[in-house]
Amino acid sequence: MNIGSHNRLKVLRFTPPGAYLGNESGEEVLLPTKYIPDRLQVDDELDVFVYRDSEDRIIATTLKPHAEINQFGYLYVKDVNKFGAFLDWGIEKDLMVPFREQIGKMEKGNSYLVYVYLDPKTQRLVATQKIQGYFENSTINLEEGEEVDLLIGEETELGLNVVINNRFKGLIYANEIFTDLMIGDHTKGYVKNIRPDKKIDVSLQKTGLDNLEEGAAIIMKTLEANNGSLSLTDKSSPEDIQFHLQMSKKTFKRSLGILYKKRLVQLTAEGIRKL
Repeated sequence: MNIGSHNRLKVLRFTPPGAYLGNESGEEVLLPTKYIPDRLQVDDELDVFVYRDSEDRIIATTLKPHAEINQFGYLYVKDVNKFGAFLDWGIEKDLMVPFREQIGKMEKGNSYLVYVYLDPKTQRLVATQKIQGYFENSTINLEEGEEVDLLIGEETELGLNVVINNRFKGLIYANEIFTDLMIGDHTKGYVKNIRPDKKIDVSLQKTGLDNLEEGAAIIMKTLEANNGSLSLTDKSSPEDIQFHLQMSKKTFKRSLGILYKKRLVQLTAEGIRKL
């Protein structure tokens, strides 16, 4: 059984406590009755999350945790006691962050970015706030322009730190953020630059020509939603452009140039008009 992650298991038998599931290695685990889907039968296969319950028994659930083993997550503190902080991670048992794994003292009611791992001594799943050592930036198998999954991290002087594909650390520069983002948000992004020091710059918009084509499409869609006109020009402020189109002024001007050359828009002193 892969503790701390999802396993695809076969239904072996039903008992009063629940259904026993097994893998090809002959290991078995109990899925409590309350998690058994309707019409489940012997020999059916089921995806379940396997973990240790409060009595240290290996058990299965159909609930989906907010973060699995070897993953990052932004989790809410339900309680703090003499052993550590306890996080709500979407299943029945809370996830503990021992005091030694905290940066400062976690407070009940707050949420924190953590990494989930298996404690080698106790064989229990725990979490840590000390996430820096769990990034894989020493070996990066990404390409510039590639679309990636992002988990938004803390704000810095330069912008927002992000977790890329649940493996790498990256940065979105503050002057390239044109939408509201909060710590813990999940969104898509694009690899902008992989530096020689293995640091990764990320953009929320496509880079290069793809970005211009996307920008042009956004302008056309906005024009259609506004009866074919928009009171923006190349002299509009970056703030007005960001408010209406969620893009930088540079992208706006270059995307507008594409539309103008294709004779899809007319440029006037008052703004843009769709042709």
